Amino acid sequence: MNKIPPFDASQQYQQIGDRLNKAALEVLASGQYIGGQTVSQFETEFANYIGSAIDSNFGIACNSGTDALYLAMRALDIGEGDEVITSPFTFFASAETISMTGAKPVFVDIEAHSFNMNIELIEAAITSRTKAIMPVHLFGRSADMTGLMAIAQKHNLYVIEDCAQATGATFDGQKVGNIGDVGCFSFYPTKNLGGCGDGGMMTTKNAEVANKLRILREHGSPKRYYHECIGMNSRLDALQAALLQVKLPYLDKWNAQRREISDRYTHLLKDANISHLVSPHHCSGSVWNQYTVCIGDGKRDYVQAQLREQNIITMIYYPLPLHLQSVYSNLGYKKGDFPVTEYICDRVLSLPMFPELSDEQQDRVVDTLKNILK
Repeated sequence: MNKIPPFDASQQYQQIGDRLNKAALEVLASGQYIGGQTVSQFETEFANYIGSAIDSNFGIACNSGTDALYLAMRALDIGEGDEVITSPFTFFASAETISMTGAKPVFVDIEAHSFNMNIELIEAAITSRTKAIMPVHLFGRSADMTGLMAIAQKHNLYVIEDCAQATGATFDGQKVGNIGDVGCFSFYPTKNLGGCGDGGMMTTKNAEVANKLRILREHGSPKRYYHECIGMNSRLDALQAALLQVKLPYLDKWNAQRREISDRYTHLLKDANISHLVSPHHCSGSVWNQYTVCIGDGKRDYVQAQLREQNIITMIYYPLPLHLQSVYSNLGYKKGDFPVTEYICDRVLSLPMFPELSDEQQDRVVDTLKNILK
């Protein structure tokens, strides 16, 4: 029985391999492997897609989504003594990068129906040291940016959008990454717009912030060998930029296919003994990086193992919330502090999700899952 993976990057290569090969060979022949026109063109095209600005200065490429978050906070002068509010239910990099600046991550619980930060809980977490809010648009769904931006403006806080799993997602018709002060994207191969290695992008409407981001990613240097601050080496190489430039025009089509697959999952699972994620009205622009269900009664790990026996590979994002990670024991959080997050972490299971997932594969996933649950 053929394996159904959680994501299959080879499918995209089968579609557009000739174009990818051509773009890669052109970069190799050019001899320009770091920076240059290929990278700047991709920055411009991505910024235009997100809607940050026409000028390429407002799309700033970097080495990874993790670097994008860290550089965004550095550009906004977030550091020692500051606090940044974010979700405890996300990939570690969201909180890790806050800590890397010297600031303190402060968590608020999530909504059970969206897996995103509960906006109604944010104000209670704000202190005199709070400098920013980092919403995570998890699994491809935007957080409630209307409520969040109102809170940020009321308390004069920066908003750094973690868009790693949500490239192309919208909130009320506006693309994520174009709502807060800085949008941070990942081009890890499994993302909606994935490269053939690591890569990241920052978007902003603020020219001064864009300039700081460019300096910080180049060792704090506005001019070669002249350094204004301590930066880092975080550049997107030309080969990745060329491949992503080929893929970008296909992104809306691929995201539409993900929506069709998610709708079909929801329809096929409506009579199953599980709680599938229902996208609320303000997240109608989800791009479904993951389709995640909740398996109760302590059966999640058993169900995953049984699916694996049938060559259906699922993923658990995320088994242990950030506030209970050993590295953050010094923050003083304990089990029970964020009950919704902890409830979800014990139950989530992400089913295979990629644009090329066939109806036959999807039927097999759902039928097998239903049989196991019986």
